[in-house]
Amino acid sequence: MSEMSKRSTIYFNPDIHLALRVKAANTHQSVSEVVNEAVRLALREDVEDLSTFEERAEEPTLSYEALLKDLRSHGKL
Repeated sequence: MSEMSKRSTIYFNPDIHLALRVKAANTHQSVSEVVNEAVRLALREDVEDLSTFEERAEEPTLSYEALLKDLRSHGKL
């Protein structure tokens, strides 16, 4: 951990805590390192999702009925 790390108390379900401890031991990391990486990946995915949403915000919408009709007309349903 770096000097810039912040301390926080997190309460885990016992099964999750055990899984974290096992993963940490198997990967030669601390539980904090495992949790930090998991949170980092989850946040990165959120940023990618939001970015994609913003890129596609101007695309026309398609009703459910129109989607079904299109899928049927192309033999996909």
